[in-house]
Amino acid sequence: MNSLVALKKAIEPHQQALLTHSINSYIQSPTELANFMQHHVFAVWDFMSLVKKLQKELTSVDQPWVPKGTPEVRFLINEIVLGEESDVDQHGQYTSHFELYVRAMRELGIDVLPALKELTKCQSITDVLALLPSLDIPNSVRDFLTFTFESIQNRPIEEVAAIFTFGREDLIPGMFQLIVDQLKQDAPAKIETLVYYLERHIEVDGDHHSQLAYRMMEELCGDDTDKWARATQAAIESLQVRKRLWDGIVK
Repeated sequence: MNSLVALKKAIEPHQQALLTHSINSYIQSPTELANFMQHHVFAVWDFMSLVKKLQKELTSVDQPWVPKGTPEVRFLINEIVLGEESDVDQHGQYTSHFELYVRAMRELGIDVLPALKELTKCQSITDVLALLPSLDIPNSVRDFLTFTFESIQNRPIEEVAAIFTFGREDLIPGMFQLIVDQLKQDAPAKIETLVYYLERHIEVDGDHHSQLAYRMMEELCGDDTDKWARATQAAIESLQVRKRLWDGIVK
């Protein structure tokens, strides 16, 4: 069994716990939809910091530019950054996935919590971690964000890549497909942007980005069994903290 397959096997029970979580049948009315999005938008936001950490470590973003890492890894991460930071909306206009999500909330009349606005003013990871304890947010959201930003700040790059690949990208298609199906049953015009956002994630992350991320993991860990073990543990922890976020929404 190769190392990537072994990692996938090790995290399978934790992924299954999310795919069978009650969150997948939670959204039954505008009230539950608003509650879900007000929690989940924080995960959409902090995801971009994971992406940017990978870009900073795996590509050259300084001047003067010099080649960094392998050309394939540079291609993989830049492709993912382009898709997440500069995608197109349903009208063909360029936007990030975070901005698209916030737009969907506004179209639905769902308030963005003041805490998110405060977080987006932070200038560093240290600022984010210092601010989190004082914010008026559920503990499940605070724990989720703390895990993300402490990981970015302190963990080696293969662990951050595992959190990105298996706690986020690899999970999104199965998690959102059930939600898309639910929303389409009623499908008022005001959910057009939200459904587009979810379907876009399923289309891109369910195939192209996931495959790129798997190849990135193989490049980063190579034949190093210690790196694969640590990457596996990081992936498991990311799935566990995601489950606690879902538990918090339902509770």
